Amino acid sequence: MLYNWGISKISVSKAREKLSEVVEMSQSEPVVLEHYGRRAAVVVSPRHYDEMLDAFEESQDIVAFDAALAEEGNNIPWEQVKIDLGWS
Repeated sequence: MLYNWGISKISVSKAREKLSEVVEMSQSEPVVLEHYGRRAAVVVSPRHYDEMLDAFEESQDIVAFDAALAEEGNNIPWEQVKIDLGWS
């Protein structure tokens, strides 16, 4: 879902004039605000923001998991962890 968005661009000055339209557009796609032709900000809906935040947090969890697996030492088998937590 995150990668199928279209992206609209609008200058900061026009966005200032049409803020309600920019907010409405952001419900379906990110809106890039440009200042002198360079990206200054991106407006996204709360739903899209939450999706991006969830995806970022998931990527951080994967990095932490990979780091934990790379640690030296004895590992506890998953079956033992489930027993210790009362999941089995």
